[in-house]
Amino acid sequence: MNPFEAQPPADQPKEAPEQPSGASLLPTPGSAAVPAPAAPHYQPAPLIEPLPELPPLPEVRSDDGRVVLSGSTVTVQGQQFSLRELERAEITPVKWILWYLLGGLGLAFVMIAFLQNQLRTGPAMLGMVATALLLAYGHRGTNRLRLHRLGREMVNFALPGDTAPWLRLTAELNRRIYRVHDYDARVAAAALAAHDEAVRLAAQLAAEAAALADQTQAQAATDENDQC
Repeated sequence: MNPFEAQPPADQPKEAPEQPSGASLLPTPGSAAVPAPAAPHYQPAPLIEPLPELPPLPEVRSDDGRVVLSGSTVTVQGQQFSLRELERAEITPVKWILWYLLGGLGLAFVMIAFLQNQLRTGPAMLGMVATALLLAYGHRGTNRLRLHRLGREMVNFALPGDTAPWLRLTAELNRRIYRVHDYDARVAAAALAAHDEAVRLAAQLAAEAAALADQTQAQAATDENDQC
């Protein structure tokens, strides 16, 4: 028997495991490439165009110059108000009750005294004319312009003359007040829509960033398992 054949084989020297290099992580031509995490994608928010400014309106002035109406203000007897601080305006014909009653009662007394022969014809006619003028003046009265202000007390103005021109001017004033308030409401609605869109976009970006972080962590864990 050969003594060399009975000896056990010599121990193999222990070698340190080879550390993986960056080249080993590169995909080989025959292997499939590991897909990289996709970058966040989102639809860009539509740009909200600013509303154009209100076109200027011609100035409207009453015949006696007591009321001047522009596109943004109204001036009544030298006192100026902004249309944005007004809620509405209304015109109401008002009779002078005191003069109306004095004229009616005076005319009745003069006619009764004349019929009872307590007054002669000349004084009775003068009395009838005077009391009739008082009655007509009180019956004509004036026009009360009432301006309703937002959150404040209303303001009243006395405007003499016929009621019809003042009614037309008040209708134009209300139209311009509603025009200004409608524009402000549309501007506020556009600003609110832009804010809501910004909040939605920020939430979408945060959700996609969180999803990307989770995907990156999962990919890193998969790479570690493959190396082991």
